[in-house]
Amino acid sequence: MQFYRELLDILIKYIEEGIHVIDSNGKTIIYNKAMEGLEGLEGVEVIDKKFLEIFPSLNETTSTLYRVMNTGEPISDKYQNYVNKLGHNITAVNTTVPIKQDGLVVGAVEISRNFTKIIDLYDRITHLREKNNINKVGTLSFENITGYSSNFLKAVENAKKASKSSSTVLICGDTGTGKEVFAKCIHNESNRFNKPFIAVNCAALPEGLLEGILFGTVKGGFTGAVDRPGLFEQSDGGTLLLDEINSMSVALQAKLLRVLQEGYLRRVGDIKDIPVNVRIIATTNEDPQVAINKGALRKDLFYRLNVVNILIPPLRERKEDIPLFIKEFVAKYNESLSKNVWEISNEIYDGFMSYDWPGNVRELKNYIEGAMNMVSGHILKKEFFTPQVQELIFSNNNKTPSYVSYEYDFNVAIDEYMDSVEKSIILRALIQAKQNISEAARLLKLKRQTLQHKMKKYNINN
Repeated sequence: MQFYRELLDILIKYIEEGIHVIDSNGKTIIYNKAMEGLEGLEGVEVIDKKFLEIFPSLNETTSTLYRVMNTGEPISDKYQNYVNKLGHNITAVNTTVPIKQDGLVVGAVEISRNFTKIIDLYDRITHLREKNNINKVGTLSFENITGYSSNFLKAVENAKKASKSSSTVLICGDTGTGKEVFAKCIHNESNRFNKPFIAVNCAALPEGLLEGILFGTVKGGFTGAVDRPGLFEQSDGGTLLLDEINSMSVALQAKLLRVLQEGYLRRVGDIKDIPVNVRIIATTNEDPQVAINKGALRKDLFYRLNVVNILIPPLRERKEDIPLFIKEFVAKYNESLSKNVWEISNEIYDGFMSYDWPGNVRELKNYIEGAMNMVSGHILKKEFFTPQVQELIFSNNNKTPSYVSYEYDFNVAIDEYMDSVEKSIILRALIQAKQNISEAARLLKLKRQTLQHKMKKYNINN
């Protein structure tokens, strides 16, 4: 028991969430450091004191601690905004749970997560956007997207078509495949390009906080609430990207569906309908059908979002694009890091082509950036990668390099597929030959004229 007491003391002391526990008489018995910082109080001011004496602005009805003791039911992810003892505005998301013994409620515990900094940052960005009329997301277009594998080009083609309408779009793809890049390109090449593009990660915020950020709040709607426009209002006329929609709570998905169907929203705590004209692009990092089957994604919302569907293939299914990415990222970090790398060792190519890339293009980019920081000279070699990367990618290169994806798409003609493979090999040879056509022809065992003809055929610029 002594061990568990000490363990509990450590957890309460060092956990980042605030913890406040009261007994059946409303007296505080636990009040940790994180809660002190959140509410601006010292533990000695609270411990062994009646809760309602310390917080006179609350009563047994408005206090979530008292409410769960009276009902015996927990309250999850409750969004609260209030002023602490020091006069600071605090935004927290609280989960409050009754403590039961032999079926009787003997106290309650409240766990508070401090989102004050996130809300402050959100407000600053909102103010900056309104002050400077920041609407665009740069000049990113489909021309800037790297890749020529058949399955990837199909995704690009669908995205280009989607940019010509205002229909909702669902982009599916593994983490690191570039879903947000596709969304920005769709926005920039649409007739909404001069209107706001706003992105929110649905997995990063709890339900209570996300609801207020999306739909806005109204003063008096709940304790401490202020008039604040949500992201729907801020992106009016433009595009709202809901990243990882499968991480949004099912209850909030229902509210989102209502806004999409009716074209109106209500701020949290308000009774007034506000019309909005927003194009929704949503992303999911898992198969939507899998998300539906496990209850993470509402079927009716899926149908509403899936008007246009874009599937971005993972890097393991478009390995013929890897030489192109290597060339692009080496050139990028040559410039930003003042390096002069113009040759890549065969070992790197073989390792990269054999690896499955669970982190996709983002993982490849990070590995190259790390190696380019360490490189000396003009050749990028295995030794410049971290020991972990070397063990992961280069330790088992006995097998024949996988220069192409073996997951062949039978909707693609074999000639088209083989052309993409040939183009990949030519690009690799040119990189290896430092863009010298004669040397690349020698590596490929081709006549120079034949290589030039193929380069023209595949629109490869030297």
